[in-house]
Amino acid sequence: MTTVTDSEVLRDALGLLRDREEVAERLLASSAKHSFDPDKELDWDAPLEDGKWFWPPELLSLYDTPMWRGMSEDQRIELSRHEAASLGSLGIWFEIILMQLLVRHVYDKPVTSNHVRYALTEIADECRHSMMFARVIQKCGSPTYPVPRLYHNLARVLKTVSTTPGSFAATLLGEEILDWMQRLTFPDDRVQTLMRGVTRIHVVEEARHVRYAREELRRQMVTAPAWERELTRVSCGEAARVFSTCFVNPKVYENVGLDRREAVAQVKASGHRREVMQNGARRLTDFLDDIGVLRGVGRRLWQSSGLLA
Repeated sequence: MTTVTDSEVLRDALGLLRDREEVAERLLASSAKHSFDPDKELDWDAPLEDGKWFWPPELLSLYDTPMWRGMSEDQRIELSRHEAASLGSLGIWFEIILMQLLVRHVYDKPVTSNHVRYALTEIADECRHSMMFARVIQKCGSPTYPVPRLYHNLARVLKTVSTTPGSFAATLLGEEILDWMQRLTFPDDRVQTLMRGVTRIHVVEEARHVRYAREELRRQMVTAPAWERELTRVSCGEAARVFSTCFVNPKVYENVGLDRREAVAQVKASGHRREVMQNGARRLTDFLDDIGVLRGVGRRLWQSSGLLA
């Protein structure tokens, strides 16, 4: 009986990887055709529309809970305004982290390569996205919702010590779940026109970021040493746990007149919410499983996050 070793599997997989420069060249061409300036693309002076949601109701954390059923329509829409601001705040925090991780990734790479040029293009995209999210929070009259201080400070460590595969795994975690939700948001005419425009821009540009991160993570899970692959599995699982914890800031519930503790308990018990989050993560978890990230302790951490069944 012949046993196939891990090293043989990795050598075979190398032949399936796309060339870095080829991928970057295609992404640069796409960026040249489909990039947006939110300050010019969106009508920031138009008034908000009465009776319209800021996020699709089915994607709100309390949807179909006992608390939800006791809320008025106005209070539900107000919840959508605050949850959208919470997600925007989370997005800005995450994208600032991502920009630093990308800079670290290209620091030692050939500065004239397409791979580096695309990373810099993505950083420029993320700068615009962060400013766009901040502006829409202000336009909607919502407060910002920073992540808990513990996670804010832990991210300082991540930005400094993260390995390359760990950086790209975290990138996909932050991008793909929100991307799934935004693809449901921008065509939904129940939602504020401004919010639909913001999510449309983000979806189009994030599609390139996801492709770049997926190709690089697949490459890293083939070429990185065994210790680094194992560290990526654990760090990615822990990042999933933190991400799911921070997805909606509990202060949102207080700000719409709800009991914070009871709201958090009902969200945790909600089968609908669990299904939404797992559906949002499924495309990502299928990919991570395929390239060997969801194993051992890392898989158990993903399961404890609620993002993986």
